Amino acid sequence: MTESIIGALHEIEVNGVVLAYRVAGDPTDPPMVLLHGLGDEERDWRTVLVALADQNRVYALDLRGHGRSSHPGRYSFELMRDDVIGFLDAAGVERCVLIGHSMGGTVAILLAEAAPHRLTHLILEDTTAPRPGTLKRPPLAPPDTPTPFDFAVVNAIRAQLTDPNPTWWDRTDAIDVPTLVIGGTDSHIPQHLLTETVARMPDATLVTVTAGHNIHRDQPTEFIAAVDGFLTARAVR
Repeated sequence: MTESIIGALHEIEVNGVVLAYRVAGDPTDPPMVLLHGLGDEERDWRTVLVALADQNRVYALDLRGHGRSSHPGRYSFELMRDDVIGFLDAAGVERCVLIGHSMGGTVAILLAEAAPHRLTHLILEDTTAPRPGTLKRPPLAPPDTPTPFDFAVVNAIRAQLTDPNPTWWDRTDAIDVPTLVIGGTDSHIPQHLLTETVARMPDATLVTVTAGHNIHRDQPTEFIAAVDGFLTARAVR
C-alpha cells in the first residue's frame, strides 16, 4: 500500500512523551482514533485502515512504549489514557469514535470513564475493564532477543490486569456513550466477561465473530461490517 492509501505518519508531543501516529481519510469526515493492543503498534490496523478511512478521519496511534512513540520506561493504563486525552487536545480533536483492541480497549474504557464528553462512540475489540479476581497474568521473563517495543510495558500492564483498580469495573455502569463490544468465539479472553460488561453498561451492544483475539486482523470483513453496522445504526454519519 502506498502512503496515499494508508495515510501519513506524524509525531506529536504530549505529557513529556512523543506519540507517533498515522492519519488517513478526509479531514472533513468524523474523527476516529484507533488504539492497538499490547506489543503491537499502529501498523497492526493495516487490515482495516483503508475501509475505516473511507468515511472517517482516522488517527492510528502508537501508544507509549510501542512502535515509533517514546519508550519512557513508565507505563500504566492511566498514563496511556492521559496520553490519548493529551493527543486529542494537541490534534484538535474535540470528539471522536474511539476503537480499542485488547490493552487499547482498556485504555479506551478508562478514557470513557474520565472524559465521556470526548467520545461520540466507543468500540471495544475483545476486551473489558479488568476487575479483581478475573484475570491472572504473572510477570514474564524478558526475551533473549530485543523486541520492537519496550518489554517493560508488558509486565507493567500484566500487573494491572492481575491486580486492577476496582473502580475501573465499578464505573462501567456510568459509561453512557453508545458502545459496541466485539468478541471472538475462539479468543483466550473469557467471553462471559464481555457479556457481563455489555449487561452492565447503559448503552452497549455485543457482536460475536468467529475469530480469535485479533478479530480485526483475522476477520477484517466481519470486523468492518460490525463497526459500520453499529455506526450507521447510531447515526454517526
